[in-house]
Amino acid sequence: MKVLMFGWEFPPHISGGLGTASYGLTKGLFKHGVEILFVVPKAFGDEDQSALRIVNASDIRLPFEDKEFLQFMNQIEYIEIGSNIIPYVNPELFNKEVPETETAEEIRSKVFSSYYQFAGGYGKNLMEEVSRYALIASMLGKQKDFDLIHAHDWLCYPAGVAAKHQSGKPLVVHMHATEFDRSGENINTEVFAIEKFGMENADRVIAVSNMTRDIVIEKYGIHPDKVVTVHNAVDFPPGMDTSDIRKNFGEKLVTFLGRITFQKGPDYFVDVAYKLLQKDPNIRFVMAGSGDMMEKVIKMAASKGITDKFHFTGFLKGPEIRKLFAISDVFVMPSISEPFGIVPLEAMQSNVPVVISKQSGVSEILTHAIKVDFWDIDGMADAIYGLCNYHSISNMFIKYGKEEVTNLKWKNAAKKVKEVYEQVI
Repeated sequence: MKVLMFGWEFPPHISGGLGTASYGLTKGLFKHGVEILFVVPKAFGDEDQSALRIVNASDIRLPFEDKEFLQFMNQIEYIEIGSNIIPYVNPELFNKEVPETETAEEIRSKVFSSYYQFAGGYGKNLMEEVSRYALIASMLGKQKDFDLIHAHDWLCYPAGVAAKHQSGKPLVVHMHATEFDRSGENINTEVFAIEKFGMENADRVIAVSNMTRDIVIEKYGIHPDKVVTVHNAVDFPPGMDTSDIRKNFGEKLVTFLGRITFQKGPDYFVDVAYKLLQKDPNIRFVMAGSGDMMEKVIKMAASKGITDKFHFTGFLKGPEIRKLFAISDVFVMPSISEPFGIVPLEAMQSNVPVVISKQSGVSEILTHAIKVDFWDIDGMADAIYGLCNYHSISNMFIKYGKEEVTNLKWKNAAKKVKEVYEQVI
């Protein structure tokens, strides 16, 4: 079975949850005999291609002299976006790029060139890149040999639909996070429209949790028979040995790791930290990540007078994350709406007990994690206090938590995805 797969990022670059999931799934599919051609806007040359072949969209020329291609091109709509979708940037870059917008006509003039160098990120030209990506996908859909198309998240949905229209092959779209997860009820209507368009044109929709599946059905009006839940997994990559890493301080360390955005509930983490420090001053807190709420939470920590016990690291990757887990006593994910959440699995595999919000997809599959409503500051503080101060409780969650996540392999998730493929081919 050959799959033409569209993704917006791939490790080691950017590598948020979307890139991590794409990497794990492709490795798992490879073990089941699936051949994958993985298209990214910008490849850097250092991607692991042991389980797939990377196609760099920046290297592909568009044949504007081809009448058939021009006919297809003229059918594509270009959407003017009034706000930027920037999930993985530092606050400085966010503030620099947010005020800048482009009209649909400006986007069109840039996209309609034979060669185009993708930034491969989430900046001010995001919709320009999404449009160009769809044009390239239409070419690949016509030129490449494959049995099925798989598109990850809304950025790749127009590409998936374009490839389907050109090839006539079935399309599977993967919903990693909905616009309701990212923005609550104050959704970007243009992004919502793209998500709905992609799912309506797909033959199957894969949701990363039952929670996400329910949103897809209820908020987007997608038929339940079309939507399948396949939970994410975790395969902690071999590499740096952290067994010799030791703390250089005596306090317990409580860690938040993720985008510092509305969805992840970073302000609740600050509130929990303040609550805990009133009861137990022998705790330190680390917030690792970046995002548009960083300035707000820094000011929150300062206003509560806890900056001497609260540390901001910025965005971390790979070995840095493993070092952080090696010295952490508790991991906390207070997300307001989390479609799944791979980081708690990585923490548990690293012998760190976790406290997660009930409003997360990963809570559906975990037994040995403490689950609390994201808004329940007292409950979350009590849970962390117990893990920090009662070794028997902490050791129980460490032991059984690691056993639990060890069985959550991408190979098993990939088997379910392959079964979805077989249903539509």
